[in-house]
Amino acid sequence: MLMAEVCPVEGEEKPCRDVCGAGIRRCEDGFFGECEVPAVERGCTNACGRGVEECVDGEWGECVVPFAERPCDNRCGTGIQGCRDGDWGKCEVPPTYFECANDCGAGEMLCENGVMGECDVPIVMRDCSSVCGSGHESCSGGVWGACDAPQPRPPVLQATIRDFYESHPDFELDEPGAYPMDLGIVEFELGPDDKPVYQSRAPRTSTTTGRANFDQWYRDRSVEGINYPAPLTLQLEASASIPGFFVFHDDDFFPIDGQLFGNETNPHNYHFTLEARTTFEYRGGEVFNFTGDDDMWVFVNRRLAIDLGGLHEPLSASVELDAIAGSHGLVPGNIYPLHFFFAERHTVQSTFNIETSIADPGSCD
Repeated sequence: MLMAEVCPVEGEEKPCRDVCGAGIRRCEDGFFGECEVPAVERGCTNACGRGVEECVDGEWGECVVPFAERPCDNRCGTGIQGCRDGDWGKCEVPPTYFECANDCGAGEMLCENGVMGECDVPIVMRDCSSVCGSGHESCSGGVWGACDAPQPRPPVLQATIRDFYESHPDFELDEPGAYPMDLGIVEFELGPDDKPVYQSRAPRTSTTTGRANFDQWYRDRSVEGINYPAPLTLQLEASASIPGFFVFHDDDFFPIDGQLFGNETNPHNYHFTLEARTTFEYRGGEVFNFTGDDDMWVFVNRRLAIDLGGLHEPLSASVELDAIAGSHGLVPGNIYPLHFFFAERHTVQSTFNIETSIADPGSCD
């Protein structure tokens, strides 16, 4: 603790200094008092700009800078940013509307606090149609809803299945562990009898033994022991997850167990082929997806669209008709044939899954 300084003359003054500058001390009651320095100011700066700080009682105060503003930008446009107490605030831009568009059409979106909102497009309607008639569809949130036109019933495919003995040269090949793809077994176009034409480039392929044996796959043979044909109905169902799609899913596709030539001591009748034919009206946007084993060929307008030839584990392929319209001679509004040919040639698995938006114009109520 500082000891008070004794002074002999009442009212006597003496110079002094503190942090604020020069001042005086006065003698009162025999002692010199505190150093009295007039309040002083000096220039200062902080993040907001230039200001003044004041020194009182030996201590400098904070730098006082008048409220400052400056222009600023964010995603919403140009605004003002204010500075107070040495800190710049956020950029204040008035809420702004911008033009925008989505799949529904033109609209506007609000930008506020530097954040762009969603594109707000009024709900719009447009005409639509199916193979069964006309209707309307609405668009909201950038997504077109389902067309309310009358929809076709799920198609029923009338197929022919042909059973083969395991001993047929093209079935149950002796290649343990080998499940090769064998692309190019068939030509691009169906033959005059609407059957696949065996490739002409070589006497055989990696999983087939030549044209004579392949020609037995989808042609009835009167000679006993080659194949055994029978009709088969495949009922597709409306997809529960994809509007406008029809599906047939069977991961254990053994439709002739215990029939025709029988199972040949196997748990299932594994050795058969299947062919089916239908017609459709090409409207644009149709898709055909297939997953299965073994061979599968899909012909659109009698031209090859999917080739999954060979003995293989389940594989998937898809064809969008718009993508092949030029090469396959498709014109919107016309009716075309759809053929597909399947073969189950090897134990121990058989998968047959179809997903398609192709509709039969004859399936309307």
